[in-house]
Amino acid sequence: MGTREYLGEFEQVVLLALARLDEGGYGGAIHAEILETSGRDVSIPAVYVTLKRLERKGLVSSTLRTPADGGRAKKIYALEPEGHAALERSRELFERLWSGANVRTRAET
Repeated sequence: MGTREYLGEFEQVVLLALARLDEGGYGGAIHAEILETSGRDVSIPAVYVTLKRLERKGLVSSTLRTPADGGRAKKIYALEPEGHAALERSRELFERLWSGANVRTRAET
């Protein structure tokens, strides 16, 4: 991902949810984290499509993990250093934009 490319809103949400999971997580856990922290009930397929796109961009990686009890294998996603950098760039961009914004509610105008 080049330095002039910015994350889309949902890409940011998915990366932040993954970062909150610390040790990485599978799509269902990422979905649950998004719902719990934002109240935003997105479709699980939307999470997986976004994860696949982020993986193609080199922002996340995935490994197939089989549970010790022999259960069904899960694809576990991890945030890559470039994913951390992309989140940092996005945060810095929004901080710069907010610092000069004159945002008022209707009641204030």
